[in-house]
Amino acid sequence: MIDHAHDLESVRDATERLLTAVAKLDNASAAGPSRLPGWSRGHVLAHIARNADALANVLEGRPMYADAHVRDADIERDAPRPLDVQLTDVRESAARFQATGAAPADWSRTVELRNGVVDAAARVPFRRWVEVELHHVDLGIGYELEDLPEEFTAREIEFLAERFTGRDEVPPTRLTDGPRAWLTGRAADRPEVTVTGAPADLLGWLSGRRDGSGLTTDGGPLPALPPL
Repeated sequence: MIDHAHDLESVRDATERLLTAVAKLDNASAAGPSRLPGWSRGHVLAHIARNADALANVLEGRPMYADAHVRDADIERDAPRPLDVQLTDVRESAARFQATGAAPADWSRTVELRNGVVDAAARVPFRRWVEVELHHVDLGIGYELEDLPEEFTAREIEFLAERFTGRDEVPPTRLTDGPRAWLTGRAADRPEVTVTGAPADLLGWLSGRRDGSGLTTDGGPLPALPPL
């Protein structure tokens, strides 16, 4: 069972880590390139802030974004702002999301996200946790996949493995870090390929943040994953 209250606290902690790290930057470094192609660190920070508002919209029964154009335009608009403005926006939008999450609600209900994706309301705080943690890594300011909380990494590997489950273009695959294992890819009686590696390397490959060179395979080459 998903513990949304626990995840809301985890989001709060992750946001504080991000804000503390970003506060050490200056305007020039905030405007510098992130690890996401075509995005500055300002783009990443703007996205983190607007995502908080978008997920609050979801919890309150409104569309996540008015449309894809508005989402992209808002990020482009907000990306060049000075660092102090970025920090204030990330902090205040995070507080709005936390306030929405603290309101009495039916957490078993189904909500709609982008592109017709639906999920349980109780999973929305975890989705926000994903945004904060992985985009903190994307800033390229010293926070790496190896620094992520162990619980988060294991849950995000499981979540991404579920995303690729049933995809015909992904062979039946067993993922393992040694003591734990996850299955993904198209349905089959048994996996065709076993992919082994450290949790950070598995997460990096599944999320498109690493090329899989730190992983080993048995039964075939490393599967090519479709875009998320």
